Amino acid sequence: MKISNLILVKFISRPNRFTIKFKNEKNETELAHLHDPGRLKELLVSNADVLIKYVPTYKKTSRKTKYDVIAIKYQNEWVLLNSSYHNKLVSEILTDKLINEIEDFNIFKPEYSYGNSRLDFLLKDNKDNELFLEVKGCTLVEKGIAKFPDAPTKRGKKHVDELIKIRKKSLNAAIIILVLQNNAKSFTPNYETDKDFSDSLKEAYENNVKIYPIHIKTEYKNNNLLLRYNKILPIKF
Repeated sequence: MKISNLILVKFISRPNRFTIKFKNEKNETELAHLHDPGRLKELLVSNADVLIKYVPTYKKTSRKTKYDVIAIKYQNEWVLLNSSYHNKLVSEILTDKLINEIEDFNIFKPEYSYGNSRLDFLLKDNKDNELFLEVKGCTLVEKGIAKFPDAPTKRGKKHVDELIKIRKKSLNAAIIILVLQNNAKSFTPNYETDKDFSDSLKEAYENNVKIYPIHIKTEYKNNNLLLRYNKILPIKF
């Protein structure tokens, strides 16, 4: 996936969960929308390089900022910080048949309501077998180990619990966790931050909900952010 026409700026601060303050090339201070509610403490540090994108339609909406945060530079690598691209990236992965275990399935409907949850995708194969799929994005990596979540997520646990129920009905269920740091070598649930979610993820795994921690390689080139599928990381519970 390619995200084009990006602007390089310097991070100043995070006034609230969904806004950052940055300094542009004219040394002026402006605001940008942050489409990631995670803590991101290790990433959002003073004077870090940030990639933002101008939103030409911002005047036609109720939004207060004219830029979106796209990515931040961390340990000399770029990390995607915009969850609105997660499903677009997964759509490409599914269309290109990059996950061998589910290559027979195609996207039937995005944003599919099931039970008390709205899941990211409903997939079907040519025999009308269904696969219910949820997508998460992981930006926290410590000593090569990707950890999710980086903040407590009741909503995330609800999605996992719904998939467990689906699987217990002998239907197919899966979770894709997009690991968005280049230096990740493996994945584990973040028990220290959210034990409830982590326990649910382990239960899902034990009930044969397929879990795919997909390592995404990220590169910034000519004002474009390039994101590509690399491999499925091993899981450690």
